[in-house]
Amino acid sequence: MAARAESILLARGAGFDFVVVDMEHGPLGLSDLGQVAGTGIAAGLPVYGRVTGPNSGDIARVLDCGATGVIVPHVDTPEQAQNIAALCRFAPNGRRALPGPLPALDYGIVPAAELCARAEVGTQVIAMIESALALENVDQIAATPGIDMLMIGSNDLADGIGRRGDLNHEDVRQAFGRIAKAAQKNNCDFGVMGLPPELVAPYALDLGAAAIVVTNDTNLIVEGGAAALTKVRR
Repeated sequence: MAARAESILLARGAGFDFVVVDMEHGPLGLSDLGQVAGTGIAAGLPVYGRVTGPNSGDIARVLDCGATGVIVPHVDTPEQAQNIAALCRFAPNGRRALPGPLPALDYGIVPAAELCARAEVGTQVIAMIESALALENVDQIAATPGIDMLMIGSNDLADGIGRRGDLNHEDVRQAFGRIAKAAQKNNCDFGVMGLPPELVAPYALDLGAAAIVVTNDTNLIVEGGAAALTKVRR
C-alpha cells in the first residue's frame, strides 16, 4: 500500500534485501511501481513487481518501468510459462518489444543492441506455483528457458490443493518439497511468500529458498500497531 519513494528507504533501513510492489491485490499500479522502482535503483535495493496473472498486459511493462524482475502469479501450465518468458526476453530468446530509454540504464540513449544486452543482465522472471495443476506441471514450468525462479504463494497453494488455511498439513509440506526439488533439478531458483515465521525454516530455508517474502506493509502496520497498543494498555 505504501508505494512511495520513502518506502524504499524504510525497507533498506530495516534491513530488507528487496521489495515487492504487489499489483495483484489492492490499489497499486504501474505508476506506483515506477516511483518505487526508480528509487530502488538509486538506493541499490531491488524492486520486483507482481502483476495480476499470466494474461496481464503489464508483464513486460514492469521491467520497462525499472523493476529488477516480474512476479507472475497463477502460472499453471508450461505454455503459460513459455509465453511469460517470451514477453520478458528480447529476440532471439523472446519477443519483448524494444522500449525507449530505461530507468535501469539511467535513461541513457544507447544503440538498440546495447540496450537489449544491458537490460537483460540481472532481469528476473518469476513464476508463482499456486494450484494443483501447477504442481502437476511444475517440472516443465521450471525447465522453461527464461524462467529464473519458482515462487510459492503459500496460502493459494494450500487452497489450490484442497488444504485451505492448513499450511501444516503433510500434503502442503510435500508440495513445497516437490516444487523446491523441481527448481533445483532445472537450475531454477526457488522462493516463497506468505509463510508464518515458524514455517520459514522447514518450508523455505531447509529447502534452499533463494528469496523469502517475509511480510507486507499492511501486516507490519497492523501487527506492529497491535503489539505496541497491547504493551501500553497493559
